[in-house]
Amino acid sequence: MPKTVLALVPHPDDAEFFAGGTIAKMISEEARVFMVVATDGRKGSFEHESEKLAVMRAEEARRAADVMGMEPPVFLGHRDLEVDTLRPGLLREEFIRAIRQHRPDVLIAPDPFDATEVHPDHRAVAWAASDAVSFAALPLEHPEHRAEGLEPHYVPEKYFYRESLQGANKIVDITQTMGRKLAALAEHKSQVVFLVEEVMRQARIAGLDVEALLGEAAQDPMAALTWAMQAQGAEAGAKIGVEYGEPFRYARFHPLVETLLAASAPPQLS
Repeated sequence: MPKTVLALVPHPDDAEFFAGGTIAKMISEEARVFMVVATDGRKGSFEHESEKLAVMRAEEARRAADVMGMEPPVFLGHRDLEVDTLRPGLLREEFIRAIRQHRPDVLIAPDPFDATEVHPDHRAVAWAASDAVSFAALPLEHPEHRAEGLEPHYVPEKYFYRESLQGANKIVDITQTMGRKLAALAEHKSQVVFLVEEVMRQARIAGLDVEALLGEAAQDPMAALTWAMQAQGAEAGAKIGVEYGEPFRYARFHPLVETLLAASAPPQLS
């Protein structure tokens, strides 16, 4: 039976950047994918005014979701770079509501245990999502949801994406879907320009000759991003012997349930 997947992400482009190949692969296997975006992304630019940028990024996210084959994204509308200042428990409740509404088989979200993460929105969303998926099955957690017809729900599979390979226990082969990931990222035009410019600025401060390193790609933000995504994907893919991969901390059930499942599995014949 086709799976339902729910992605809980901080910004309009994060699903594609960190799990785009995996999401595209799941969609190719007939999964239905929903995405909830916490922020409006209004601060991710060196050139655009914030109100205009927020509108641009919402439209970019809709186009990227269409390229991927996802359902239209849901925007919670919290201000970019301010998620960590929200009232405690607010984002967790919104995520629990989304889990109970969509009743996914699979959750995709940032990993709260990724020690390399430096963005406050990513950290706040990671912990809220992790807490939400842990407690959405408890009937006494936000019992008011039942008045809206939203019943408790347990998510069997969790894919927590990471900035680095350290701590990952699952790498998904995205060799066949890297092209779809890049096509979706290309729709986030404002962020392709912004992120590449941010890296270029830091590289020049570090004394690197980016033009010599990247050649013509240094003048083409999407070409530079493609190079970076392919290099990152190749590093992950090499761990499992494929061309491109995406790393996750993958979790299923409580450790005791996993132990019981292992004990009840039929013996493997040598």
